[in-house]
Amino acid sequence: MLAIFSLLLSGCEKGNPLTVVKAAAVGVPSLAPFFEENSGLGRDAAAVRSQPVQGSLQQGDTPGLYGGSKQPTICDVAKLERFLTDPRNHKKAQAWAEVLNIGTDRIPEYLHRLTPVLLRHDTLVENHDYKKENAVPYNSLLQAGIAILVDEQGLPAVKCSCGNPLRPFKGDTGRISVQFEDGNKKWAGYERESVVAVKPAPRKLERVALVDVREPARGINRPVGTTGEKDSTFNAGMRRTVPDLAGRSFAQAGRELIGAGLAAGYAGQESPPGGAKVTATDPPAGTELPFGRYVLLTVAGGGTSGSDGGTGPTTTPPPPSTGPRTPPSSGRAGVSSSPPPSSSPPSSSSGRPRGSSSSPPPPSASTAPVSPSPEKSSSWPSPPSSTSSPPTGSPLTSSAPPPPPPSTPPPPSTASAPVTSRPATSEPATSQPATSQPATSEPATSEPAGDGPSATVAT
Repeated sequence: MLAIFSLLLSGCEKGNPLTVVKAAAVGVPSLAPFFEENSGLGRDAAAVRSQPVQGSLQQGDTPGLYGGSKQPTICDVAKLERFLTDPRNHKKAQAWAEVLNIGTDRIPEYLHRLTPVLLRHDTLVENHDYKKENAVPYNSLLQAGIAILVDEQGLPAVKCSCGNPLRPFKGDTGRISVQFEDGNKKWAGYERESVVAVKPAPRKLERVALVDVREPARGINRPVGTTGEKDSTFNAGMRRTVPDLAGRSFAQAGRELIGAGLAAGYAGQESPPGGAKVTATDPPAGTELPFGRYVLLTVAGGGTSGSDGGTGPTTTPPPPSTGPRTPPSSGRAGVSSSPPPSSSPPSSSSGRPRGSSSSPPPPSASTAPVSPSPEKSSSWPSPPSSTSSPPTGSPLTSSAPPPPPPSTPPPPSTASAPVTSRPATSEPATSQPATSQPATSEPATSEPAGDGPSATVAT
């Protein structure tokens, strides 16, 4: 009977086999690194718990995706450059550059465009070992707290501690088998539903808006290509208003949320088509949330795949927002074909949400009653009023000033149909550029590091 059962299982898996992924824990050295890890090239942050997330494929400019700290020198880029440009390391430099599709003569220029950040989620990547003068690729799960360099579109590019080049994960995030071996034991806080992969932002970023992994109410604006010496801070605990998104396409709604310093969430492993129409949000329009918090988008069936992107980098940091103060809803969000009942959190193939929070505000007349995912929260000071500047062609970051107050939206469509799940192939959404300056108010520090708002980079 066991043999028959095994055969049946193997037959079912042939069409969509699991992707084997090797875990990489904080502080555990690679067995075949490009750069010796005991030389101080990079420093990971221990005891960083992976943040809740809804939607396993996140765009590189998602607010709250990445983190930072008061110790900015987490990656010695100058030392990595000296190593790779040393004639004695020419073979390694060739293998390293081939992974990133550049010539060895372009290594210094490439490194100067990268930005050091700390992971706030357990993140899937294509990692590379150095064996027999070649870069050997393998799928890897990097633990939250690991220091990496990200490129101008928010993609992981280099693992700081060993210099190993990184590329985007190409497998199905919902079909992985994580192997904890070679000293990489399963870490505290690991949850399968909190694993993410990163896809590129549609435009080059000018700044990366980070969340301090130790003080989640402290935001850090880091210009792309700098290592912390030009950082400025903003109040990540200050409320951002959820815009009225009913009737928008999924792609447009994502851009507006990024502009407001919030993240677009969806249910399942794959995002809906960019043209799918939004019928409701959870929490509803007008709710105020901290920087990087997820907003669940419910979409109707139909629509066209893809999104209309823009060109050029973006520059706007996250200023304070205005609007009525309401209790925050879920820190996790998702997209579903129809809103779930209020008595239970939205279901998804990626697992159930974590945390606890107070009851969310009732849905508005224009939004369907979607149940919030619970999350721990604390009170923040009321934000000073501000006005957003009119859009310009200037570059954008992972966060931007909130959009104007919501107008009365049309009633949501009642003919919701499930969105067919498949790997997202459409162009990722972008946010509308703006030119307002970053808020510099002192952050609140009442919230523990592990329960802060979801991380962001718009690098």
